[in-house]
Amino acid sequence: MTFSKIYQKIIRFIRKNTVMMVAFCAAVITCFFVPIDREYLGYFDFKPLTCLFCVLAVVCALKNIRFFYILAQKIVQCFKNARMSVLALVYITFIGSMLIANDMALLTFLPLGYFVLHTTGKEKYMAFTFIMQNIAANLGGMLTPFGNPQNLYLYTKFQIPNMEFIQIMAPPFLFAIFLITLCCILFVKPEPLKVADEPIRLPVPRVIFYLLLFALSIAIVFRGIPYWIGLIVIPIALLFADRKALKMVDYPLLLTFVFFFIFAGNMARIEPVRQIFSLLMDKSTLLFSVFSCQVISNVPSAILLSQFTANYSDLLVGVNIGGVGTLIASLASLITFREYYKHNPYQTGYYLKAFSAFNFAFLILLTGFMLLLKAF
Repeated sequence: MTFSKIYQKIIRFIRKNTVMMVAFCAAVITCFFVPIDREYLGYFDFKPLTCLFCVLAVVCALKNIRFFYILAQKIVQCFKNARMSVLALVYITFIGSMLIANDMALLTFLPLGYFVLHTTGKEKYMAFTFIMQNIAANLGGMLTPFGNPQNLYLYTKFQIPNMEFIQIMAPPFLFAIFLITLCCILFVKPEPLKVADEPIRLPVPRVIFYLLLFALSIAIVFRGIPYWIGLIVIPIALLFADRKALKMVDYPLLLTFVFFFIFAGNMARIEPVRQIFSLLMDKSTLLFSVFSCQVISNVPSAILLSQFTANYSDLLVGVNIGGVGTLIASLASLITFREYYKHNPYQTGYYLKAFSAFNFAFLILLTGFMLLLKAF
């Protein structure tokens, strides 16, 4: 392999995994301020990493047999016009993010959105649908501990009781449903359309087997089963059932967590940083966590800011609603942009303008809504 080909591969890898590379650089830089020692071992929380790996691996296996695609296709075929079909696509993504995590929901259902709009000649709704699916993925996943990576981390770190977790996230979750539904009704006309029927048969034994593995993953997340059992059972099961699924796991996302664990742990040991962050978090954990997401994304914000506050309720809400806003506020937003660019490379300017308008509107309304709730 020539040097130019190796260079091109490295560039492609960096572009595809920008967040991971930023996390790596951040971790390396902080190592100059906090030399590597035994305390580094205490930075890592292996349970959320294991839970995330198990969920992603099983979801990849289900995706390989087109389980989610077929499920979504059947739901969309029940609707006869553009407005209801877009609502169905957005709701599927919304619900999917609660079950299979936001990034996997987008990777699964964005292609379906393109398929429906392209085959029915409704490309004019493509940008809007992708943006709403992206918002739905970021906000739908906030209701469950495994819906967003930052949820899984905070849920584990603070040992948040299950019902308390749902009670904390229910108000912004319900308000998000209202806003998303209202946008789809206002911006999509009820134009008639027909979705092509693509006959695909599911391998029933594999579906049952993978759903059992998925149930095991969820039981681990909810602390029903020790996490190390999943780390043994699920890789071995998939090694025989679907090795490709193990290769498809988003390992850069897992490494992103590892690098941000190092970054956050080191930042917490730098005294001036500790004092500043503690002061800001004391002023308003909710507002500062929302702002932090706009600059360094929601997952690293959750890991970093959790070192400076015990107010996990406001932090949890902040890093979830903070996932909307800028393009870098959530990894899911970068996934959506990449998918849209693949199909519409010459309309990215329009997409970014529309994306910013809708996302900042959602961010302002959700933040204002939660501040009002806190005031009462």
